[in-house]
This record gives sequence, C-alpha cells and structure tokens, in this order.
Amino acid sequence: MKRIDIAYGGDHYSVGGRSLTELQDEILTGLAQGTHWLQVNDGEGEPRPSYLLISAGVPLALIPIPDDAPEVSGGEMWDDEGREVHL
Repeated sequence: MKRIDIAYGGDHYSVGGRSLTELQDEILTGLAQGTHWLQVNDGEGEPRPSYLLISAGVPLALIPIPDDAPEVSGGEMWDDEGREVHL
C-alpha cells in the first residue's frame, strides 16, 4: 500500500507505511477505550506529525491508495510516504 488518505473534520491527512487492516484495528481498539489520538501526516511538502482525536460519532474516512495508483490524486502529487509533493 502506497499510503492511506484520511478525511477528518473537512481536512485531509495521510498515513504511510501501514496496512489498512492495521490502521482499522488501531482505530477500533482506541474506540473500545472511549477515545484515541491517531498519529497522521499533515502539511504540504514537508509532513508534520499531527494527531486526530478519534471518538464515537466523529466521521472518519480511510481511503487506501494502492502501490500501482498514479501519483496524481485530485490535482496533488504524493510521494511513497504519503507526503504531498510540490513541483
């Protein structure tokens, strides 16, 4: 998997180097405990570690981006770690 894009609170984030199943399991385990801070990447160009508060009722979408997907997504370019690239 190239990366997993995440839609949360009207913004977009990404996670690289993890499987969809692993990320889903982390989220479900965190929800079982009530809340969970999920580490993601934010930023354009150089990523910034960011943390999303995951809790019941908060909309969250996971969008897996396969290895063979084109590097252009919605007009943006991404590297293999899920960081946005600007030319």
